[in-house]
Amino acid sequence: MSNSIHYTLGIDIGSTTVKIAILDEAHHILFSDYKRHFANIQETLSDLLKDSLSRLGNITLHPMITGSGGLTLANHLGVPFVQEVISVSTALQELAPQTDVAIELGGEDAKIIYFENGNVEQRMNGICAGGTGSFIDQMASLLQTDAAGLNEYAKNYKSLYTIAARCGVFAKSDIQPLINEGATKEDLSASIFQAVVNQTISGLACGKPIRGHVAFLGGPLHFLSELQIAFVRTLKLDEEHTIKTDNSHLFAAIGSALNAKEEVYFTLEEMVRKLSGGIKMEFEVARMEPLFSSDEEYEAFRTRHDSHCVTTASLEDYAGNCYLGIDAGSTTTKVALVGEDGALLYSFYSNNNGSPLKTAIGAIQDIYAQLPKGAKIVRSCSTGYGEALMKAAFLLDDGEVETVAHYHAAAFFDPQVDCILDIGGQDMKCIKIKNGTVDSVQLNEACSSGCGSFIETFAKSLNYSVQDFAKAALFAKHPIDLGTRCTVFMNSKVKQAQKEGAEVSDISAGLAYSVIKNALFKVIKVSDASELGKQIVVQGGTFYNDAVLRSFEKIAGCEAIRPDIAGIMGAFGAALIARDNYSAGYQTTMLTIAQINSLEFETSMAKCKGCTNHCRLTINRFSGGRQYISGNRCERGLGKPKNPSQVPNLFEYKLKRLFSYEPLSADKAQRGRVGIPRVLNMYENYPFWYTFFTELKYQVVLSPSSTHNIYELGIESIPSESECYPAKLAHGHVSWLIKQGVDFIFYPALFYERNETPDASNHYNCPIVTSYSENIKNNVDEIGRGEAVLRNPFMAFSNLEVATQALEKEFSELPAEEIRRAAARGWAEMEASREDIKKKGEEVLSYLEETGTQGIVLAGRPYHLDPEINHGIPELITSYGLAVLTEDSVSHLGHPERPLIVSDQWMYHSRLYAAAAFVRTRDDLNLIQLNSFGCGLDAVTTDQVNDILSGSGKIYTCLKIDEVNNLGAARIRVRSLLSAIKAKEKKKEKRTIASTALHREIFTEEMRKDYTILCPQMSPIHFELLEAAFNACGYHVEVLPNDNRHAIDTGLKYVNNDACYPSLLVVGQIMDALLSGKYDLNKVAVVMSQTGGGCRATNYVGFIRRALARAGMEQVPVISVNMAGLESNPGFKLNLDILLRAVYAAVFGDIFMRCVYRMRPYEKEAGSVNACHRKWVDKCKAFVTAKHPGFHTFFRMCREIVEDFDAIPITDEKKPKVGIVGEILVKFAPAANNHLVELLESEGAEAVVPDLLDFMFYCFYNQLYKAEHLGTSKKSAFMAKLGIKGMEWVRSSAAKAFEKSEHFHAPAKISDIASYAEPIVSIGNQTGEGWFLTGEMVELIKSGTNNIVCTQPFGCLPNHVVGKGVIKELRKRYPKSNVVAIDYDPGASEVNQLNRIKLMLSTAQKNLQKEQEA
Repeated sequence: MSNSIHYTLGIDIGSTTVKIAILDEAHHILFSDYKRHFANIQETLSDLLKDSLSRLGNITLHPMITGSGGLTLANHLGVPFVQEVISVSTALQELAPQTDVAIELGGEDAKIIYFENGNVEQRMNGICAGGTGSFIDQMASLLQTDAAGLNEYAKNYKSLYTIAARCGVFAKSDIQPLINEGATKEDLSASIFQAVVNQTISGLACGKPIRGHVAFLGGPLHFLSELQIAFVRTLKLDEEHTIKTDNSHLFAAIGSALNAKEEVYFTLEEMVRKLSGGIKMEFEVARMEPLFSSDEEYEAFRTRHDSHCVTTASLEDYAGNCYLGIDAGSTTTKVALVGEDGALLYSFYSNNNGSPLKTAIGAIQDIYAQLPKGAKIVRSCSTGYGEALMKAAFLLDDGEVETVAHYHAAAFFDPQVDCILDIGGQDMKCIKIKNGTVDSVQLNEACSSGCGSFIETFAKSLNYSVQDFAKAALFAKHPIDLGTRCTVFMNSKVKQAQKEGAEVSDISAGLAYSVIKNALFKVIKVSDASELGKQIVVQGGTFYNDAVLRSFEKIAGCEAIRPDIAGIMGAFGAALIARDNYSAGYQTTMLTIAQINSLEFETSMAKCKGCTNHCRLTINRFSGGRQYISGNRCERGLGKPKNPSQVPNLFEYKLKRLFSYEPLSADKAQRGRVGIPRVLNMYENYPFWYTFFTELKYQVVLSPSSTHNIYELGIESIPSESECYPAKLAHGHVSWLIKQGVDFIFYPALFYERNETPDASNHYNCPIVTSYSENIKNNVDEIGRGEAVLRNPFMAFSNLEVATQALEKEFSELPAEEIRRAAARGWAEMEASREDIKKKGEEVLSYLEETGTQGIVLAGRPYHLDPEINHGIPELITSYGLAVLTEDSVSHLGHPERPLIVSDQWMYHSRLYAAAAFVRTRDDLNLIQLNSFGCGLDAVTTDQVNDILSGSGKIYTCLKIDEVNNLGAARIRVRSLLSAIKAKEKKKEKRTIASTALHREIFTEEMRKDYTILCPQMSPIHFELLEAAFNACGYHVEVLPNDNRHAIDTGLKYVNNDACYPSLLVVGQIMDALLSGKYDLNKVAVVMSQTGGGCRATNYVGFIRRALARAGMEQVPVISVNMAGLESNPGFKLNLDILLRAVYAAVFGDIFMRCVYRMRPYEKEAGSVNACHRKWVDKCKAFVTAKHPGFHTFFRMCREIVEDFDAIPITDEKKPKVGIVGEILVKFAPAANNHLVELLESEGAEAVVPDLLDFMFYCFYNQLYKAEHLGTSKKSAFMAKLGIKGMEWVRSSAAKAFEKSEHFHAPAKISDIASYAEPIVSIGNQTGEGWFLTGEMVELIKSGTNNIVCTQPFGCLPNHVVGKGVIKELRKRYPKSNVVAIDYDPGASEVNQLNRIKLMLSTAQKNLQKEQEA
């Protein structure tokens, strides 16, 4: 080296910016810069390097690259790459060593890094990208400014609004109404920053408190002072604990420079030259076919669509009556004026620019300026988001819900229309029309909007106008496939494609495809686009984009009608409604133009003090003393009584009936105070617990009604960001009770609820309801430190006897006699409260009959009574004069015909089905289902309830609710339902009531001879042997080889989109195979296992049947393999022969898995391990298909296999061991976990995967616990014991061989695994992988594998508790444990998964070095 000085160069390539830093030996920064790359990474980097070249001359430096976008580039430049977190922590240790926690926000990622005595732990945003830099940019563009502008506004805020930062898309839906109602930009800006803070703390910290010295890093925090102030305010930090650093936005770059390697160096000129070569990257992101293959095709398309025109007439020559329609949308305002004949005289379409009222006033002034003498506006109507505001401001004559207005407009173009697809600025609607009325409305729930405004934001971020961006798409050569998940993930997919050199045109075309895929598959949930309808009208501003329209026609395979006024259809429809409502001599109430010109309005905010909802009211005052208030959920905010028409509201009644008990006074409570959280199943069983403890002389302290403040009390201890809101609330209630200083908190885990419907197949509680108290135990610090006592026994409410036994065990310190008496009284009180609710239901039904009122059964779970969870929807419904009933007030009257297509095993759901079955018999009732966002089980129930209702000609409505309280969508749904009911009444149609039973195809003895049985792939190592074992017993089983991406796409088409990832993969493989044309559909069957446990897996058989029915293949029998006695088939029997062969195959598979994964990373000769494996597979297949496979031979073979593998020559290098645990399918199936084992091996680690047989042991072991604690039969427990003994004996030879071997560990006994899990989670956690998952993690740690990847499907219910929920406790008990939880689902970005796995590996490497040095 010529230069004696040692310079280092750090390059940090982020998702939106490129940062570089050049340091000298003393680590002073000689040059640094930060620049947005608008996806042109190479050019941007090259510019930055040229700048530094002109400053510093041609020096020689040691480069190092880091950042989410740096990996591919590093490989091409031949520059080493370092993991981002490592570089950030290096920089912190150098520049701010006292840091305890670093919060780093980037363009698309948010990270929190904890430094605890040498252990670095990082949390990064998983599948949701709310609250990051690009989120702030998106919000800023809503307020028509940029991030710096937001910062300026935020300095002068007066009050904060609650805004959901959970998802950029939700936040939009919160901010939009505030803008529309006139909130100030100052307040909004500060609230946006506050939302980012809440998102970062609740979404990332996931239960880990942020304490000590906090450093703030990354662009947004560096440039936005107010954002940092919001963090400091929320975390209550003082000066001393806030670490101020210069260059906080360059930390990753500085850190990577500090990590530079001695042996790699280039001159600056060489670096610049390397970049100028234009690097060709290979495609990782899938590509799709072009939208138009030729200009001719495009011309034909244009000509066809230009023909759908509305008749227009010129306004200046018009004389006669005109009708005005105003559509105040979420982002734009549209106005239309039509004449007597429906001709369009005037149209107006403009952005709201933050004030819809001003925009509308301008439009009306414009109309009057052009209105000739002989024309006058005689009737007016408003619709859309701001319908009520417009109506109040201008005193319009009519207001109509937007769905009906859209239908009127579409019918004007095509009277036969049966489907209207509307994609607007941020809402998507699909309106299905049946017999001339709106039959069903699907809106995008809070998630997945990203419609028009998403394309717009995207175009902006790439410096394009929307029009040019859309044009670019038309002839793109390789549109990128962006999938159908959250729009912010699309950002990361797009980023990845850009890194691979995709052009803007490819991106634009890809977006056009994905918007449509989102609309069809995610929002409207059609499996096949042809289900939409025959005559489709598309509308909404987004369809002006030819690329979007074309991709819709391509994907849906249809020719749609796009009116030339697609963007103002709502206003046009409203004007037509005004025309239809007009009768001669009617006097309009609308303000005159003189009044409108002088209309002054001011907007102020107030908080309603009526109840705990504390609605934020927006008060618009108009000149002349009129005012319009919005933001209220009931009438009280308007100064009126709450329920003016006094229709019955059973939600209100049931809440009072459950919780208005008076606790004992302190002097009478001899035994002290017990705290009970008002959450989840307490909404069902509180009368029991209140009576039980009061009888035992305890004072019962019940936590108060939920509010957002209570939610915030517990935000720090929530371990999983994707669980449902009712579960998250539990943390707050428990924290409140701890603050009250009660003697102990009692929160039992109820495995079985009462058996209310004996003909259902079981009566479980949902996995979250059952075991959520475990999450409280493992994540609330006060309980962990012993400052508060939590008692959470696992028990069953199957009957009073079983419950009493469990209580005697739990309260062994009290006299058994007293407990029995108290329990009996509690049971009686619970029964009484149940009877009262049934009686009340019958009263309301007779009230409906007497008064001719309509009623709505608002069906959900018991805890949907909580006003903080249902957001006042019951009051919303009563405000329209409808009675509200709960599902359990009528469920005793309904009897669905069984068997249902779903596995009906949850007690709350059996109630739903019964309520739906009753509603279908009455014309004065309709059902609306409440569904919590993130509720996995509702993937099962919503389809079933829909079947029961629509099968009998009723309309099904489902409302998704979560912490966001924007009732806009609920209002539209409820009003559309009302208008449909009215239309149905007018027509007086007859309904026929259909049976709900499933006609199951039985697999017969006959079929056994010549049917092929298809089996989905789960674990390739095991299944090739199991396939042979089954075929030896006279079946034709075929394990499907198509476990790939294509199968997942097929799965998305055929399964409810809220279903979990494994179900998509299983159903996808099966449907993909059946659709491939390889099989004779009349000679094929499908096999699937069923455990009968309380998780969704038991419902896969139902999912498969529903998919077959959708594809018109009902004749294919589905065989359930289960030991729980769920369904049986005469042609498929599990006899001893088949079971024995299956166990043989499983043991062989487990041996292979242990041996191959242990030896392959170290083999001296590449391929020697796999060769040994293939050699033995053939021998094992021969063995399991032999006529009489004997034990003796089997034991010998096990021993020989182990010895053979043990002898393979391997190197003596040390690699970190990484355990893989998690949900069974994702753990074993390479297709589901993105080939995790191969990834780990290529990254220089050794994978350790526990045995498949262990899962069978776990199923047996559960029976023992249930018989002892949950009152199930002793006989099945005895059989299970035999099963365990038998399997242990079969595995014994392998276990002995492993113990003797040099390189292997023997598998652990199931009783040991249980004893490892028990201190952390109860053995009562038996849904999904349950306690077994936790036990496996501890077993791995104890046997020297401290690094673990916990794989789980996104939103897997049991894993919230036994996977993510225990990581904190594991760390406490085993400080060396290094566990990373990875969510897998079809939309998850692999880059993100990779980054998290790499971080875990880098910690693993560090720990390994420490051990070797020690």
